[in-house]
Formats: sequence, C-alpha cells, structure tokens
Amino acid sequence: MSGTGTEFSGLELFFIICAVIGGGLFIVRFAVQLFGGSDTDADTDLQVGHADVDHVDADVSFKLLTLQGLTAFFMMFGLVGFAMLRESHASGGVALASALAAGLGTVWLIGRLFTSVKKLQCSGTMDNACAVGEQGTVYLTIRAEGTGKVQVTLQGRPREFEAVAKDGAEIKTGERIRVLEVNGSVLVVEKM
Repeated sequence: MSGTGTEFSGLELFFIICAVIGGGLFIVRFAVQLFGGSDTDADTDLQVGHADVDHVDADVSFKLLTLQGLTAFFMMFGLVGFAMLRESHASGGVALASALAAGLGTVWLIGRLFTSVKKLQCSGTMDNACAVGEQGTVYLTIRAEGTGKVQVTLQGRPREFEAVAKDGAEIKTGERIRVLEVNGSVLVVEKM
C-alpha cells in the first residue's frame, strides 16, 4: 500500500468485490420488491424421465441458499473482511475468519427471519371441527326437533352457527350450550 491509502491489497480488493456484488444485488432486489415486482417465485419443479423432483424435497441446508441469503452473505463477508483489514489492521487469516463468521451469521439470521415470517402466514380457513367441546350461547332459539342459531368462539373469533339440540328439546335464546359434534356446518349442542 502507498502512503495515500488509495491502493488496495489483493485481499482488500477481493473483499470490496464481494461487498459490491452482494450489496448491488441486494439493492436491486430490494428496489424490485419495493416498486411492485415482488412476485419473484420461480417454477423449480423438474421432470427427468418418469421421476418428478420438487423443490419441497430439499433439506434445510439447501433452503438456506436463497437469493437473499447469498447476497447478504457476500455483502457482509466483503464489508466485515474489508473493515477488519483496513480499520482494525487484522491479519489476513483473522479478516477471512471474521468475514466468514459475519457472512454465515447473516445467512442464519435471514433464515430465522424468513422462518418467523412464514409462521405468521395463515390461510384464514375456519375448521368447524375445532368447535367440538367449546361453549357458547344460543343466539336464536333452537326449536324442539328443529334448528336455531348459536354463537361460539372459534379460533379466537366469535362465530354464529346453525345448531340442533342433541336431545331434540327446545333451548331458549341466551342459554349456555356446549358443542358435542359437528355435522357439516350444523353444530349438535346440549344445554349446560
């Protein structure tokens, strides 16, 4: 290096190239997502002869190799490696080890982030079978040998269902009930 500090060693140049490529791709991907091009799914199914291979067959280690993970790895690998050489005056081995640890740590962190976000997804579909055993109130009187309406909290949300009494007796509005079974969309209930 010269006294001006503008020349880079081979290792510093390697770290700069990694940071520029990783950071550049990261920024491009972020801009595409920000301005409406966030549908970046690809059809990754493969047919070879009579065998089908689908991307869901991959193990966890392969799922970490996403575009976000790779760009983040190279960006952090380059930035930390360059900073260790330039600012901390660390040796090449220490800089490489630190850069590798930072890159792998970033990939791990992004993997955890995507796993957490995926857990937040919900289809919103209510499973009426979950109502069995729940308690509720009669909303519209269940007539003898007929139907009425009950209100039951299902999956954290109050819902109204058509209901019949197990013993065929009348259950008046406001009375407490327990769900015994589900027949299609009709609940079979008993008075509590």
